Amino acid sequence: MTGSTTPQAEHLSRLLAEDKAEWADAIEAIFDEYGEAGVREILRSVQDHALGLNVPLNEATLNTPYVNTIPPEAQPAYPGNLELEQRIENIIRWNAMAMVLRGQDDGTGVGGHIATYASCATMLEVGFNHFFQGFDDGNDPDMLLPQPHAAPGVYARAWLEGRLDLETLKNYRRELGRGGGLSSYPHPRSMPEFWEMPNASMGLSTPAAIYEARFAKYLENRGLKPKSQRKIWCFIGDGEADEPEVLGTINIAAREKLDNLILVVNCNLQRLDGPVRGNGKIIQELERVFRGADWNVIKVVWGSGWDGLLARDKHGVLRKRMDECLDGDYQMYSVLPGDVQREHWVEGNPELEQMMASLTDEELRAIKRGGQDPKKVYAAFDLALKAEGKPTVILVKTVKGDGMGAQGKNTAHQYKNMNDEERVRIAHELGIPISEAAARGAEFYKPDDDAPEMKYLKERRAALSGPVPRRRQICPSLPAPQLDSLAEFLKGSGNRELSTTMVMVRLLTALLRMPDVGKYVVPIVPDEARTFGMDGLFKVAGIYAPEGQKYRPVDADTLLPYREAADGQILQEGICETGAMASFMAAGSAYAVHGLPMIPFYIFYSMFGFQRVGDMIWSCGDMMCRGFLLGGTAGRTTLNGEGLQHEDGHSHILASTVPNLRSYDPAFGYELAIIVREGMRLMYEEQEDLFYYITLYNENYVMPDLAERAEALDTISDEMMNGVLRGGYRFEHRPAGADAPDVHLLASGSIMQQALAAADMLHERGLSVTIWSVTSFTELARDAQSVSRHNRLHPLDPPRQPYVAELLTGQTGVFVAATDYMKDLAAGIASWIPGSYEVLGTDGYGLSESRPVLRDHFEVSAEHIAHAALTSLYRERYVDGQILEQHMNGIKVDAEKEDPRLR
Repeated sequence: MTGSTTPQAEHLSRLLAEDKAEWADAIEAIFDEYGEAGVREILRSVQDHALGLNVPLNEATLNTPYVNTIPPEAQPAYPGNLELEQRIENIIRWNAMAMVLRGQDDGTGVGGHIATYASCATMLEVGFNHFFQGFDDGNDPDMLLPQPHAAPGVYARAWLEGRLDLETLKNYRRELGRGGGLSSYPHPRSMPEFWEMPNASMGLSTPAAIYEARFAKYLENRGLKPKSQRKIWCFIGDGEADEPEVLGTINIAAREKLDNLILVVNCNLQRLDGPVRGNGKIIQELERVFRGADWNVIKVVWGSGWDGLLARDKHGVLRKRMDECLDGDYQMYSVLPGDVQREHWVEGNPELEQMMASLTDEELRAIKRGGQDPKKVYAAFDLALKAEGKPTVILVKTVKGDGMGAQGKNTAHQYKNMNDEERVRIAHELGIPISEAAARGAEFYKPDDDAPEMKYLKERRAALSGPVPRRRQICPSLPAPQLDSLAEFLKGSGNRELSTTMVMVRLLTALLRMPDVGKYVVPIVPDEARTFGMDGLFKVAGIYAPEGQKYRPVDADTLLPYREAADGQILQEGICETGAMASFMAAGSAYAVHGLPMIPFYIFYSMFGFQRVGDMIWSCGDMMCRGFLLGGTAGRTTLNGEGLQHEDGHSHILASTVPNLRSYDPAFGYELAIIVREGMRLMYEEQEDLFYYITLYNENYVMPDLAERAEALDTISDEMMNGVLRGGYRFEHRPAGADAPDVHLLASGSIMQQALAAADMLHERGLSVTIWSVTSFTELARDAQSVSRHNRLHPLDPPRQPYVAELLTGQTGVFVAATDYMKDLAAGIASWIPGSYEVLGTDGYGLSESRPVLRDHFEVSAEHIAHAALTSLYRERYVDGQILEQHMNGIKVDAEKEDPRLR
């Protein structure tokens, strides 16, 4: 056994025994006279003095003894029927196990997990019976985020409650099964009336819960919803706490006093492969971290069976032994018989041997850890519920796989099947009244409706306002602004040069000022507002700070001061993309969580969106979030000078992987306005489950007028607007002689300016040129693929035409596409282009260089676009070699330079 004290430390402890006793007596006297406040004050003073002597205190100020935070005498009386609750828990344990076992028996190989729910069943049942609030009585409901691997237990309880039918339960992990099925983990998209938030990706539920709690306070402080007692209950595993998103986001919860947040860490001491901290103590480690971050920390380590022993521990030898044992030791204890456990506990100490003699071997073996004792769990939950001004973390010690035969073993997580003998034994131990044959077949068990267990279960949920988890969607429709209210953005910029980023900021400002819409707009920015020219919003909307602004900002006397306010509208997240994305998730799901049509606009460096927090964006799709992700400073060649880590040339490729995310790469202000307005209409007026990704650029140029463009093309604005939304439209046509070959240039974003310059070169050479503004290669490709699928499945029906084919019907000549993104983006529509199709893009790593040099390097400059068009004309025999050489004169392209993808 490895101890935590050295011989030198033990010797010093003996020398100072008398002094320590005197100090202890003095502290007791202060406590009797002045109470807890007096003890804290004197200890703080002594601590400050020690620090003044440069004596480091290490963990002394952050760790408490390895015992329960709540002593037995402070425990509230348990309000429920423990016997009935244990029977209910046993039934749910069995049915949860049966769900996984049946999946093994039918040979589908769909998998499942038993051990996690076995370790946290008691915790969840105490919550379901006494704490987790529903919304049947019109109250503000709690949000419950269980550990994802515990989903079978939540489903098993929902079946007893009558929320799920038997056929659905049988189809666990068979979502396409007859009669419907159940998702493996919490997925709102798969079960939109059940799960509220996805949390299957380890580590993400903690920041999601923290920022959900914060967003609830944000809504309250802004007066958009009344203050309530609603709690966010987030359960995670101790191994999960190693994910940087967990501990990396806990400071904001304390800083903003999120007392509506309760984080429960299931410390079963095991990861998937082995111990979390075999050579240490994960509970003590997490206690230090959370206390250091100023959280309220509650430890639930030992079950009631230890209370008597600890009460007789007058000299602290048992507590000392508990402190010495490591998690690797405790894991071993969980698999040892009582007599062997006794030897390890006692380890030659006569006083410990005498204390342990009061228990039989079986009693010692059966003593539970805190997380398996409903009284201890209830006391911790009750105390957490009463916390004020701080978030609470409850560190609960459990045994992984408790009661399932593999408890405590390193293989417990992978334990997904049991032989017939184990099944029969466990059914008997749990008191499940089924036959041995039924146990071997993992048959489900449900008591009659009038059974005491069923009555109690339903009565308790009725007393807590109905079932949880349950997702609601009671948000009223919010009409989108009329297009004429955005007329200034359709008219262009005259002679003034603007970037699409500047247009977006002006558009956001206009939306904030709209009476019916403005209060729902949530600007989110991760410490880059000035980069995007958004600092003007500080004064208009204010930066959300729950304590207001207690200082005078250094720029207080300027026109655009940094203004913080308790009712501020902007969520300024600092340098924390995870936090900003979690805020987007909270705001984007507010229609379902809070019944409010909040409209988040999260603007960020486009490189640090999908590449940095792609997992969270995928979760937003799962959660059916609504809102706008704005990839600012976009484009591998447009963001000049910043180099390899900043210059984005692939975010649209990544965005295309999220099915319900519509992505656009607008070139002009009117395109941006049309897209945003339509997004608001679809998401908030029609209430479709979509969200948007729009890239914005920092390159300035004149923004054209929509009506003038339409008039020049002898079309109507409505037709062009439809093209903007569907992914592309004819922007400009420059005819030449009757025999002139046709060149079609397709471009998006800021590279449209290069296409227009290339069109000048080509038209000067007597070629007919049409420029197509492609606002979304992704949407064009999706539409085309959908149409192709329909045609494949309906071969006898008249074939349908995808929009891109309709758009280009009757067009001849050659086609060249150019974007500031990888070639794969524009190549997605190649099958539907009615002619030779050359794609230019920015494959390769970014470089610190000027914009013209970058565009030449990546071969998306005007010269390269014109060169590609001329080459295609020659290859398709529209011009001969002599004409090609004439046309190439004056177009500077280095044909021998290195492929930028390989640099």
